[in-house]
Parts: sequence; C-alpha cells; structure tokens
Amino acid sequence: MNICILGAGALGCAIGGALAEAGADVTLVNRSPAHVAAINAHGLALVTPDGERAVAVRAATSCEGLGVADVVVVLVKSFDTRTAIEGARSIVGPDTVVLSLQNGLGHEDLLAEVVGRERVLAGKTYVGGVMLGPGRILSGVTGKHTVIGELDGTATPRVQAIAAAFNRAGLRTEVSDNILGTMWDKLLINVATGALSGITGLVYGELYAIPALRDTALAAVAEAMAVARASGVRLSMAEPVEAWDRAAAGLPFAFKTSMLQSLEKGSITEIDFINGAVVRAGARVGMPTPVNAALVACIQGIERRMAIDRQPVQPKE
Repeated sequence: MNICILGAGALGCAIGGALAEAGADVTLVNRSPAHVAAINAHGLALVTPDGERAVAVRAATSCEGLGVADVVVVLVKSFDTRTAIEGARSIVGPDTVVLSLQNGLGHEDLLAEVVGRERVLAGKTYVGGVMLGPGRILSGVTGKHTVIGELDGTATPRVQAIAAAFNRAGLRTEVSDNILGTMWDKLLINVATGALSGITGLVYGELYAIPALRDTALAAVAEAMAVARASGVRLSMAEPVEAWDRAAAGLPFAFKTSMLQSLEKGSITEIDFINGAVVRAGARVGMPTPVNAALVACIQGIERRMAIDRQPVQPKE
C-alpha cells in the first residue's frame, strides 16, 4: 500500500514510521527542510520505551514529483487543511482515498470540497508523538487506538484494508459504523478543556481545581451534546461530566492542552474546528450556542493581540 502522510510532524511520523516498518510504501511530507533532510539522510529516528531505532522512509517538503498515492493521511493543523490538500492534488488519483485523522470537526467537509466526498474517510487517533529534533521523535504507539470509518458508516473493503494495514503496523485500529459519533465524542473532550486552558493559561491540575471553570466547561459540553443530538449524531456519552472526566484521565498535573501550547508558541489555534465547529453546527440546526461562541471570541481575541504584538513598532516622525 502506497501511503502519503500529509503533515508529518511528530504524530504523522509516529504513524508513518510504524507503517513503514511494517512494509508499507510511505512518504512523509513536511514543510521543514531540516526535518526532511535528516530523515532522508539518516532515517526517521523513533524513540520508544524499548530504545531508539532508525526507520528507512522517504520524506519530502511537498507533493511535487511524488507518484499517485493509494492513501493520503491528512495530519496538518486544521487551519492548513485546504492549502495542504490543494497542494496534494497531483498525488490524488482515480482510486486514492483521503483519510483525515486531525483534531476537531469540519476537515472532512474541506477535504470533500477539493477531492470529492466519495474519496474522504475520517477518523480519530490517540497515538502520540513529540518532536525531539529534526528527523527524531518520541513515539507513543503502544496501547493507543485509532478509529476510522466511511462518512456514511458503511464497512467498505477500502476502509477495512486501511485498518488491516494499520493493525499490521501495531497501530491498533478499528472500523466504526458511526465515525461521526466518534468524532463528536473526541470533540466533546476538546471542548471541555482546550479553550478554557488557553484563555486562563492554566495546566490541567490548576484548571481542575477551580469549580467555576468546571461549571463553564460543563455548560460548553452540554451545548455541544445538544447540538450533536439535534444533528442526528449518536454519542457514546450521556452526561457532560463524562467529557470533563475523560479529558484529564491519566494525565499529569502539569499537562498542557494543545491550544495552550499553540498560544504559548505564539501560534494561532484550532479553535475554529473545536468550539467553532459547535457554533457552526448549532447555527445549522437553529440552536444557540452562547457559551461556545464566547469561548471562540476570547481565543480569537488572544490571537489578535498576539498578532498586534508581533507588528513592528513604527518610528515616530
């Protein structure tokens, strides 16, 4: 199976490295010339609890010149989705499948607008990765599961073949007949803590110590659950507190949400595909979502302030 990992950062390299070790023909696409050069020169260095090893795998800074892929796994940041898939048109052939394993909700619609909805699969993964340097990552694959599926819930041969390839690589993967429900379940966990952590600057242990923040989180999740149900989505959670509890399960006191990490690096966040996705879905079914709308506004305000702070100071005349 010829697989292109579009957005091969830490997570993409963890998945792509495992697939390459299992015999798949993998290409890692990442915009960093240093990262790509290190992989092509020395292999992808995977650091695991069993030690460090180098995996021979091809890497590129763009899709230019690459052949048509059987599967394109999309792992770019949410806000880069359209640009990335537009740049990957040359590797999308008549039978290519495009699988999004990104955080949040709404990427599948952006991908479908470019390559056609019939090509798009969706999924969620709990595999982890940390970038240690160019071409070198800490890989968290063992014991982590991935769920993928057709958008209409059909168990097609193509989605089963991809799951089989992932499982051969030690990436524990199952096919879901309710992938939209799975995506919403993961979204609820992100809704519970991401924006609140980003706004307050608090790590998990501190966030969970403040009752008022818990109440706000539960209100945001309750809105999201109501919107999901009104949209015909089947959830696995019955009460908002389940998302709040799951969000912190097994994590250390000092753990930081990805949204907080992005803000600390001065980067824009994926808020539009998390709480923002709830607001858009609510508008489609005629349901107000004031808590999530307020959280989106606050994060966007922080992003705007960072942009202003980065502007050069104009000299006085």
